[in-house]
Amino acid sequence: MLLLGLVLIAANMRASITVVGPLLAEISHTYGLSGAAAGVLTALPVLGFAAFSPYAPRLARRAGMERALLVAMLVLILGIAVRSLPWAPALFAGTVVLAAGIAVANVLLPAVVKRNFSTRQSTITGIYATTMGLVAAIASGVAVPLASVAPAGWRTALAVWAMLVAVGVVVWLPRVRDVRDNRPARDTAPTPLRSQVAWLVTAFMGLQSFGFYVMIGWLPTFLRTHGVGARAAGVELFAYQLVSLVTSLALPLVADRIRDHRALAGATAVCCGIGYAGLLLAPGVSTLWVLVAGLGTGPSLVLALSFMALRAGGPSEAAALSAMAQSGGYLLAAAGPFLFGALHAATGTWTASLLTLLASAVALFAAGLRAGAPEASV
Repeated sequence: MLLLGLVLIAANMRASITVVGPLLAEISHTYGLSGAAAGVLTALPVLGFAAFSPYAPRLARRAGMERALLVAMLVLILGIAVRSLPWAPALFAGTVVLAAGIAVANVLLPAVVKRNFSTRQSTITGIYATTMGLVAAIASGVAVPLASVAPAGWRTALAVWAMLVAVGVVVWLPRVRDVRDNRPARDTAPTPLRSQVAWLVTAFMGLQSFGFYVMIGWLPTFLRTHGVGARAAGVELFAYQLVSLVTSLALPLVADRIRDHRALAGATAVCCGIGYAGLLLAPGVSTLWVLVAGLGTGPSLVLALSFMALRAGGPSEAAALSAMAQSGGYLLAAAGPFLFGALHAATGTWTASLLTLLASAVALFAAGLRAGAPEASV
């Protein structure tokens, strides 16, 4: 039941966010949002992750991890409900609220994995990361068809995901009632800001997220400027996510069998770098480069989440490291799409933007080689 509960929590950690993108034009039309306001709406979840992640360990210390995760899901339901109200300020307020709930779950899942699955940390992380990505892809895929047939249109397409969260709450409740008080002692978690390894894990998390959010946000636009049709560009973006999902599930089969993860971390960064360089130098065969980049993206996320558990001494340390890595990491990730677009707007070409993306892969390689070392520990 614990694994099922974790999977259901993971299933709700991205769907309420990815459902917005396909409906953004309709949402903007309804409320008369400017391009800047629409950009703020899409950036709010990632900025919310960065803002609220540091508070998750404190909540876990006060209430215990099981209760904290229950609170996170209830807050997520509240945020989805508020966002679906027919009032423009509620759209933004609800997005902030749901981001707070997801941020807590983001931080605490690695700590639960550390505590309950100490011998299968990468495997369990791979399962929940794959679930998170799969349901997110489904949410974006069904958003427009659902909005076109639902009585309330796009509001229904946004609100319906509260039902899946409610299922997660029902499954998780017995865990909250049955488990004994697992609150970590208030003085057991070290200050991760003083740890070089913690900063390396934060860098690895942030750099892989930087590349992912740039690809998700800008790949279709880039492809269309190189003669790829709208539908074909959408297919390539789907292929990128699909390859990422498959490889994220496959990586734990290797990662749990070894202690030294430097080769795996380096390989994921190399795949990302080759993909980015290919888009810069030979965009005519973009499908190949998109698939190669996807080979690195999925495993790098699993490794980043695994490092939060593997490099920590216990559950409370894992929660503290996870809070730091996800807060700093998502702050860096939020800058990615903005910087990529700003460079394109300033230069009129994609060269500077793609060189920045390539530089992020080089930095990811360097961080991975150090964070993946077997002796690395916070």
